[in-house]
Amino acid sequence: MTYQSSLLPLAAIGISLAAAVPIMLSGRKPNLREFWTLLAAVGKFVLVAAMLPSVLAGHGFVLTLAEVVPGVPIQLRVDAMGMYFALVASFLWICTSVYSIGYMRKLKEHDQTRYFAAFALAIAATIGVAFSANLLTLYLFYEMLSLATYPLVTHERNAEARFSGRKYLIYILGTSIGLVLPAMLITYALTGTLDFTVGGILAGQASPATLALLLVLFLLGFAKAAIMPMHGWLPAAMVAPTPVSSFLHGVAVVKVGVFSILRVIFFIFGPALLRELDYGTIITTLTSITILVASLIALTQDNLKRRLAYSTIGQLSYMVLGAGMLTAAGMTGGLLHIAMHAFGKITLFFCAGAIYVASHKKYISEMDGLGRRMPVTYGAFLLGALSIIGIPPLGGFISKWNLLLGAVEADQWVLLLVLLTSSLLNAAYFLPIVYRGFFAGPRDTGAGEVIQEAPLLCLIPLTLTALASVGLFFFPGVFLELVHAALFR
Repeated sequence: MTYQSSLLPLAAIGISLAAAVPIMLSGRKPNLREFWTLLAAVGKFVLVAAMLPSVLAGHGFVLTLAEVVPGVPIQLRVDAMGMYFALVASFLWICTSVYSIGYMRKLKEHDQTRYFAAFALAIAATIGVAFSANLLTLYLFYEMLSLATYPLVTHERNAEARFSGRKYLIYILGTSIGLVLPAMLITYALTGTLDFTVGGILAGQASPATLALLLVLFLLGFAKAAIMPMHGWLPAAMVAPTPVSSFLHGVAVVKVGVFSILRVIFFIFGPALLRELDYGTIITTLTSITILVASLIALTQDNLKRRLAYSTIGQLSYMVLGAGMLTAAGMTGGLLHIAMHAFGKITLFFCAGAIYVASHKKYISEMDGLGRRMPVTYGAFLLGALSIIGIPPLGGFISKWNLLLGAVEADQWVLLLVLLTSSLLNAAYFLPIVYRGFFAGPRDTGAGEVIQEAPLLCLIPLTLTALASVGLFFFPGVFLELVHAALFR
């Protein structure tokens, strides 16, 4: 891929960063505040999409901001992998912004101005991670995202929210400073660079033992990916408002962790080096354990958001598992699952929030019969669940099919069993929710209480993302092309 100097990557990051100012200044004018939010969201997607044709044609964009470390500039670079992630995140931010307006207004939530401003900072950091040219730049945006999302996690300002916020920072900042930073310093000392390079930069630079240590430090240090035992922050963070859970913990925060690990696997170590040392086994062992344990824990959760949280922990490891297979199909499936899971899981979180807005119910055991009163919401939930399970004609089937092919290509029958077992567990913890909603007898809702669909601004986004999960099965072309360009060009 060739690169041309351009301000477009900086503009795509900076538009929501700049929007935080008028959002804060419009605190007493909710309509104006939400106008700035939507304008920035649409503007960001347009700027990202404007770079797509060039990237598909093999021409990326680059911009050097500063060089504070010799040989390691703070640099932005738009390649196929970064474009793929930015396209997903920026589109889903539009959906989440619309959903947030309906959710926050209906519940009359406090501190809405701070909420929307923090959201704008968070998506700026997410796109910054996507467009980072090296590990140092990625690390700086990764930390910016951690700090920007803290006010969102602690939004409720009660004891539970403060405890969850502390846990969030301990896990996320503690691991990035304690594990990723030393790994970066060792990598720089060995190679003199931190650039993301096709084929990697570590081959022949260190002993196998040192390389194994570096791999584990990166896998566990990027704790936003929630590989066990670095997963405890994610269920705790579900105390945040549902729009936060849906986007940040279903798309942005967790996918930034996975994206960072995939950057390291593909462009710091390189698949060839990992194959030579047989270190894919380290990756697949950690992720297989996470997938199965998280799925089993999800089965036991009655709180809907916590069930979705443990589901997310398992699904994130599918992505890293695919990369660890080090086969063409496996790596394709792992990277492709970022988008397929994002659309399916954000739909499920949107539905959980809509159920809470309409009925104030958080527990699955209290939701019997709600599907008949909220058919749109439960219909969307079914589509999102089927995509996560991997059933056609939903997008999740394509990524899971590639993962299964990858396990066969690698002659890893244990991994094939892990994938099939976990998919059955996915069905076991999702489908009963839909069954109870549509077919179980309704519970007594109290005298005079009428439950109906959530406001239109909540319904439109969840319907759109659910239908997109169907559409991605039939039209995955752009995402597949970007994934193949990222991995094989």
